[in-house]
Amino acid sequence: ECVSGCVCPKGLFDDGKGGCVEEKDCPCIHNNQWYSPGQKITVDCNTCTCQKGVWSCTEDVCYGTCMIYGSGHYITFDGKFYDFDGSCEYVAIQDFCGDKNSTGSFSIITENVPCGTTGVTCSKAIKMFLGKTELKLENKEYKEIQRDIGDDVHYWNRTVGLYLVIEASNGVMLIWDKKTTVFIKLSPDYKGKVCGLCGNFDDKSNNDFTTRSGLQETNALKFGNSWKQSSMCPDVTQEIKPCDVKPHRKSWAEKECSIIRSEVFKICHSKVDPIPFYEACVHDACSCDSGGDCECFCSAVAAYAQECTKAQACVFWRTPDICPIFCDYYN
Repeated sequence: ECVSGCVCPKGLFDDGKGGCVEEKDCPCIHNNQWYSPGQKITVDCNTCTCQKGVWSCTEDVCYGTCMIYGSGHYITFDGKFYDFDGSCEYVAIQDFCGDKNSTGSFSIITENVPCGTTGVTCSKAIKMFLGKTELKLENKEYKEIQRDIGDDVHYWNRTVGLYLVIEASNGVMLIWDKKTTVFIKLSPDYKGKVCGLCGNFDDKSNNDFTTRSGLQETNALKFGNSWKQSSMCPDVTQEIKPCDVKPHRKSWAEKECSIIRSEVFKICHSKVDPIPFYEACVHDACSCDSGGDCECFCSAVAAYAQECTKAQACVFWRTPDICPIFCDYYN
């Protein structure tokens, strides 16, 4: 039967905005936004161009990033988001995986210590082993220790804004904010060849909880415990909920962290889910109760802002009242 409605004339196409266009003029859509033919967007390290209504992208292979921040929050190379509060040294990532004879070229260890009185932990020091060089990052500075065994792996360091960046010739990069946030970047050559708290970098997040013995685990605590460096450290047996331990801090934490879900970050909400970052922020704001509360809160919001920037949503959220940075000093 006949159905009333509008149809484009033969040879023309609906442009999604109530008009009819030729195929060459068809727009493209990305994250609920329309783009005209010829417009370009950046996705990770690739550039996509709108052509005849579909995206045509370059196929460069991109560096992967793992992020450890605040009081025990991890985002693996494959994008799995989890919390693990252990007070010990843990393998964040290494390429000494699989058989016992495998010769890896690097290992990054995170040393977690309690921050606040609720029992949650923050990354206090980072150890980076590159061949026979050991770098220790602690107290806003780093020192180098030469060991007897291992190859020579060249590396160089530089300060970029707030961050110390260490880049090695073997495709490993470490970015540290000199507080509790660290980004580990790996070249695509390491895909599927690494292990540790940052997962295995094989583009699948469902197998990131692979323990030191190679077993698949579903529980973050068992997975995290398997990567501790010393058997003397106690295992983590329960997840700490600092807002339950310190209920008087909860409403303050929720009020402060609401900036992540507010209009300020609106352009990012459709690109990066704010909920896990908001929950991590509340967790951190409740837990930092022995000084440094603002630093914990600011690091948590900065983590979301960083992910937004990666997704091409640049947000100017810092103000003289909220986590100011004295740019003149850092410049």
